[in-house]
Order: sequence, then C-alpha cells, then structure tokens
Amino acid sequence: MAIKKSAAGWLVDLQPGGRGGKRFRKTLGTKGEALAYEAWLKEKVRVSPEWAPAVKDRRRLSELVELWFKHHGVSLESGANTRDRLLAACAAMGNPFASDFSADVFAAYRAGRVAGGKNSQTLNREHAYLRAVFNELGRLGMFARPNPLSDLRQFKISERELSFLTVAQIRALLAALDSGRRRDALFVARVCLSTGARWSEAESLRVSQVRGGAVHFSETKSGRNRSVPLSPWLEGELKGHLFGRYGEAWELAPRYFFECMGAFREAVGRAGLVLPSGQLTHVLRHTFASHFMMNGGNILVLQKVLGHASLTMTMRYAHLAPDHLQEAVLLNPLARL
Repeated sequence: MAIKKSAAGWLVDLQPGGRGGKRFRKTLGTKGEALAYEAWLKEKVRVSPEWAPAVKDRRRLSELVELWFKHHGVSLESGANTRDRLLAACAAMGNPFASDFSADVFAAYRAGRVAGGKNSQTLNREHAYLRAVFNELGRLGMFARPNPLSDLRQFKISERELSFLTVAQIRALLAALDSGRRRDALFVARVCLSTGARWSEAESLRVSQVRGGAVHFSETKSGRNRSVPLSPWLEGELKGHLFGRYGEAWELAPRYFFECMGAFREAVGRAGLVLPSGQLTHVLRHTFASHFMMNGGNILVLQKVLGHASLTMTMRYAHLAPDHLQEAVLLNPLARL
C-alpha cells in the first residue's frame, strides 16, 4: 500500500485484500482525504469478505475425484471404472491443484490426446465425467468455486454408421454359431435378436429373469428395469438348453449361459461378416432395432423395448421406417410435371 504526493494531488495506490486482491488507485486533493480513503478501504475488506482474495484450494485434482467417488461414485454401477479413468487423466494433466485447474488445462490435455490418436468420443466422455465430478461436489458443498468445465464445449462427433445384418447375414451367422464350439453363443445371439438386449444383458441372464412369456432385464446400463415379450418357442429352447446341461435341476442353475463372446467373434469370422469397429456384438441390438422399424414398428414402442431414457437415442432408427419422408417422393417438383 502507498500514498504518494503527485503533481495532481495525493495518489492512493492500495491492495487492501492483500496479494491477489483487487487493486485501487485514486488521486485525492489532500493528504487527509487520502488517509481517510485508505482507512475506508481497509475497513471494507475487514467487514466484507467478498473484497478479500479467495483462498487457494490446495487439494489436488485427484483428491477431488476420490472425494466424489467416496460420496457419490461408489453408488454407481460403473463408478469404480470411472474413478480409475479420471485418475489416469489427472496424472496425464500433471495432477494440478484445484485452484489451478481450468478449462485451458483440460483443453490442452485433450488436444494432446487427440494428436496422439485418441478417439474424440472417448475424450468427450472424460470431459462429461470430470464436469459431473465438479457438479456433484458443488451440490454436496465440497467445492465452492464455479465448475471450471461448465463453458467448455465438447468435440462435435459425426454420427457413426449403424450397421445391421440383412436376413441372409442373420442366417449365415446363426448357422456359424450352430456349428461353433460353444452353443451358448447361439442362444445369447437369439435372445439379442429377439429382444434387442445388449450382449452383456443376455449373456448374464438368470433363470429367474425368464418367466411369464417375457424376459425381465435388471441392472441395465440405464439403471432402469424393463420387460420384453419372448416368443414361446425361444423360451422353450432356452429351457431345453439348460435342461441338457443340468437335467431335472435346471431351475436351480444360477444363469443360462457361460461367457461366450470369443465363440461369437469366431462365428462372425466364419460367416464372412465385416463389421464396423466397436460393433462386434452391438450389431445384434442394431439389427433388432433396424428390422423392427423396417417392418413397420412404432418408434415409441422401440424406445421402451431398448430401454432408452431419451427418444433422441431411438430416433437414430426412424429413417428405416417404410413411410419415412415418403412425402419427398410425392411432393418434389418433378412429380408435379
């Protein structure tokens, strides 16, 4: 702080909140006015906390992630996996202090990851996870500053091709599975094609989940339970498959299938199918949804069957409906000539 005589009067140059606080410069006519102004500023800082500089948060970014996991993430199905991914990201960013972490820090980190060949969609997920950590800690009263990632936009992702199998390809795949080393894969694929289930949901199916002509899915990705009707012949096939393994005690079995994704991968190769990256088993879910719409299904019914929380996700299949945008054929200018 300083009060100096200048050509224009007495210059008051003050930083009453200390280092990092707001600085005030003002020229007054007399030394008495300058001293009074200095005293007023000091009192303002003493009685008004907002005038004082913010206390630096010396917690490391990884500590905030661990705090989030302890108070919220532990209750999430994939919470432990999310924590591990975020801790790896913290280490890659140099694990900065919470006060020093900003959108610029994360933007520089993800730019380097993209340059190294990392998928933009993966980085968008990391962005969303880390932003959610700050939001949740704020709700819990454990982080007082504004969310540093709230205004940072995610990368724009072009829609990926949703590959689905034709009827001929479905037949070829089922034939390859039927002759494969593990018949569990055949039945898991049938459940996926009949109900739109994810591979993990069908593969882990318990005996108690198939009853009353329906499959009752629980502990799903969305966290919502859903029930999907199952044809009588497939329900009978599933029971027969289990009876062949356990005999009369089949109802006491813990689950219908053993892990069999490897057998499915081999069958895809034998059937000569070429699938987009990342859609090995998910192609079955896409195939169910695509054929459902092509056969005249209702988009709202499909949303419930697939268990989508938002209709936006289901709308990816709307263009496959037989009457989708048919007005383009009837109302284009050439049709009027």
